[in-house]
Amino acid sequence: MSILKDINSKVNPQFFEEHQRKIYQSLEDKHTTIEEIDSDDPLNSKMILNMGPQHPATHGVLRLVLQLKGEQIEKTKLDVGYLHRGVEKIAENKTYQEFMPYTDRMDYLSPYSNNVALCTAVEKLAQVEVPERAQYIRMIGCELARISSHLLWLGTMVMDAGAISFFIWTFKEREKIYDIFDQVAGHRFTVSHSRIGGVANDLTDSATGLIKEFINSFPNELADWHKLLDRNRLFIDRNENVGVLPTDQALDLGATGPVLRAAGYAVDQRIISPYLKYDQVDFEVPTRMEGDNLARYFVRMEEMQESIKIIRQCLEKMPKGPVRTNNAKQAYPSKDEVYYSMEGMIHDFMMTDTGICPPAGAECYHAVESPKGELGYYIQSDGTGHPWRLKINAPSFRNLQVLENILDGEMVADTVVIIGGIDPVMGEADK
Repeated sequence: MSILKDINSKVNPQFFEEHQRKIYQSLEDKHTTIEEIDSDDPLNSKMILNMGPQHPATHGVLRLVLQLKGEQIEKTKLDVGYLHRGVEKIAENKTYQEFMPYTDRMDYLSPYSNNVALCTAVEKLAQVEVPERAQYIRMIGCELARISSHLLWLGTMVMDAGAISFFIWTFKEREKIYDIFDQVAGHRFTVSHSRIGGVANDLTDSATGLIKEFINSFPNELADWHKLLDRNRLFIDRNENVGVLPTDQALDLGATGPVLRAAGYAVDQRIISPYLKYDQVDFEVPTRMEGDNLARYFVRMEEMQESIKIIRQCLEKMPKGPVRTNNAKQAYPSKDEVYYSMEGMIHDFMMTDTGICPPAGAECYHAVESPKGELGYYIQSDGTGHPWRLKINAPSFRNLQVLENILDGEMVADTVVIIGGIDPVMGEADK
């Protein structure tokens, strides 16, 4: 077997020779190499296809090297590293609160979950008591972020399968969630609403009204989408028995979130290691046994339904009261205190300049259930206002590892749909 480096010398175009040779030259120069097994039989050949990093389905920074035999994928290799921003090292040079906007930009499809993951880890490290109302507000934000993230997955994954209208319908619902975040946090996309010790500000009446309106209308939209897709032969054929991940393999490879739960293992941080007030609300953890792309679809669709149930309970149970701890050494003072008292202004300066200082030698790992799975922060403190070491356990990175296994043996045309089923975000995978 030899690698064919000079394709033009091996071909003999019979029509539009110049045009044909330019195409062959382009093929040779850019992304494709053909390995010959038997030069006399063109059908008995293999192709090494570089998919990405500049490809819409690979988020612009994920490279897949596929070994094809005809239209079938024989082997897959993943190549990450094109986006490496060193956010963990950035974290070690910022105060804990200063690092918050960077978490927004990791999984930018569910920034609220990332904010809460960092805050809860720091609060565990420094033993900060968070008011009950703030914990319910965080839960509402996290569940809205879960729905928002799943909606983008749904729209793009179904579009990858051939239905473009779905993309528009899911984005229409995401816009409603962005309007809610605009009211809650003052930002639509990168919210940074969570603060160490609580949240930046309380829910306003208009924000609460928008949330109630959304949780009343969204289940009907979800039911319509179920009717359209659950028995759609084209959609089923593109996803059933495609990208199958057995349970034992999912565990071995460290899969998490909906990818793991669709393979039959019902692990959810909200249940096995409750944080905030998740032990005070009633909800199910959707699980499937098939492990294929269709199972991942059902799990995420049912999770959106469960998120609505959680938000509804949060609104009912949420007490009145403060939304941030009253300890000036642990949290920012309110704006009223900053503007109208000298002590408030001094504490605001101190929190910005130094921030919260967990005890020297303290370390902790804390994880939340983000839309893509277990999102954990491991932090070591040296007693200063910034972490000595900070490492992030990102679900997208863990789930990407399964791609090398589940793509093998599939058709090349299903590659895009399978990547969509994994739902990676390279901002947190390639950290």
